[in-house]
Amino acid sequence: MTTTAHPLFNWSPGAVVFDCDGTLMDSERHWQDARGRAFRDFGLRTPSGFAERAKGVHYADCGRLMAESAHKPELTADLTTALLRHFLALVADDPVTMPGAVELVRSLSGRLPLAVASNCPAEVVEGSLERAGLREHFRYVVVPSTGPDGAVRPKPWPDVYATAARLCGVSPERALAVEDSLTGMESARRAGLRVVALGPRPHDAQAEHTEHADLWVPALHSPELLDWAASWAPTASGGDVE
Repeated sequence: MTTTAHPLFNWSPGAVVFDCDGTLMDSERHWQDARGRAFRDFGLRTPSGFAERAKGVHYADCGRLMAESAHKPELTADLTTALLRHFLALVADDPVTMPGAVELVRSLSGRLPLAVASNCPAEVVEGSLERAGLREHFRYVVVPSTGPDGAVRPKPWPDVYATAARLCGVSPERALAVEDSLTGMESARRAGLRVVALGPRPHDAQAEHTEHADLWVPALHSPELLDWAASWAPTASGGDVE
């Protein structure tokens, strides 16, 4: 694919908002392992296909989904607690970046505002990025939360992406989201951001959700993405790029 093959390549964002799990950090495997361990804690087996159903889902919603899938609704709170405990231990021991993440983030750092919008707890995102040497490149990290100004709801609600764009000083339509999960893509699209999706484009029952992304690329180090990113005009003020 050349940089003239897709209409999106003629556009430059005013800010870029990255997902964390599976996009910047190779932690989706940790979530999968943590889910398996949490199920086993209670003598349960991981249901077939559960990894895909749970991808990108907030851990509290995942705990509820685990309990429902196991037909054990009374274990919702316990499974959620076990899931987070196992994940925190796994990611602390083995923080690994996704291929191309360091190269792309460093190439954009200082040229335009960068933020992270994640469904993970703040301490997980902050700690993972810090250990990977990436935290200094992001102005903002936005995660689900509650506060005096209202709740920031988890993906697929649009809140984390809408908040990240606002903090970066751009309107949502001037921001680009980079995502690997359909849940995250839906969140970004509902917030009004344009979306680059990572990984293979679905060709199955999920294919109807592919409209959530403007562009699909195999990975962050895909030549077409790196070439396009190199063309983006810097914005010292953090405002819109015309």
